[in-house]
Amino acid sequence: MTLLDRARKPQTPKRRSGVRHREGAVQSPDAGIAAVSEGRIGNWALVGGLALLTLLAFFLDVRAGNELRVVPLLVVVPALASVYCSLRQTIWVAVWITTVVVGFRAGADGTFWDFVFGIGFAVLACALGVAACAARIRHATEMARLRSAVVTLQRQILRPLPVVTDHVFAHGLYEPIEEDRFVGGDIYEVVESPYGTRVIIGDVQGKGLAAIGAGFAAIAAFREAAIREPTLTGVVQALEDAVVRHNEFSAQTGEAERFVTALVLGFDESGRVEAVNCGHLLPRLLCDGRTSAVTLHRTSVPLGLAGLSREARGAESFDFPPDATLLVVTDGVTEARDATGAFYPLDQRVAAWAGHGPRELLDALHVDLEEFSGGIRRDDVAALALRRAPAVTR
Repeated sequence: MTLLDRARKPQTPKRRSGVRHREGAVQSPDAGIAAVSEGRIGNWALVGGLALLTLLAFFLDVRAGNELRVVPLLVVVPALASVYCSLRQTIWVAVWITTVVVGFRAGADGTFWDFVFGIGFAVLACALGVAACAARIRHATEMARLRSAVVTLQRQILRPLPVVTDHVFAHGLYEPIEEDRFVGGDIYEVVESPYGTRVIIGDVQGKGLAAIGAGFAAIAAFREAAIREPTLTGVVQALEDAVVRHNEFSAQTGEAERFVTALVLGFDESGRVEAVNCGHLLPRLLCDGRTSAVTLHRTSVPLGLAGLSREARGAESFDFPPDATLLVVTDGVTEARDATGAFYPLDQRVAAWAGHGPRELLDALHVDLEEFSGGIRRDDVAALALRRAPAVTR
């Protein structure tokens, strides 16, 4: 079934609920890989806990007498340590438990074969605990490398922020979700051209590497068309063609076809902003201590779905006063949820920050979004705060 056929069928709305790529705050991927091999328990805490557990086992063993041997049950400790400790810590725990059990068996009554089987079982259990820890760390390291590779790819292709052109200052917040099945396709770009500065922010349908591929196809087309096309509608048509071509290739290779919601903006010396909205969220304008959603009357279908609409995409413009800030976001912001399932109230929050500058606005948004969602998100977050360059406002 093609993308057009699927789009004609009634669709059940999908709700998505919502780490950090900010200006000058890019974390090295190696840090995440190194973290998986570190223990979640400190060395001194581990030593203290192990000593107390050993003393408790001996105390209970003495109280129980010959009816119940408690000390040999310590062989389960390396298995527990393999879940929370580093490999070195788990080996240390295994050596300690083996020594304790061997010493206990050596001083306990019993036959020679009781001693041999008891020691053999303790050594086997401890060895299995160490092997389980090594396997856990190896798997976690492989997953961390995969996640880091995807996030690094996103960060390398998307332009670092902030971006300054002759027409606009673009500050931004971008945080790809670093979980394998939740990798999204939020995109943004700022290009200075002979026709002014062109800006795009968008969100690819779905998640995963295929979504990233569709997003990168759109970005590549935007970078070229933004400089080549004299009109903003011409830029959007180039984006439409690029997404359609990408979908055709995806269909040939068995991948799902995608569409892209996008907001394309054009800035020049006129003091107004030209916009073509392809199914994306409306921008918010912060000016003179007030906040309002910019009204765009000609919202068209997302990129990749123009064949379903009889109306051609058109551009419209709105005022962008000096010292005003234009905030554009993806649905990773508006569809973030709190513990009760309520969506993030963006307009209510932004109204309280109407007097903030672009950088302070994004800082406040980031902190508040993390607190609102409890740090649990299921989608990328992208936001741009745009302000006219001083040369334009004079």
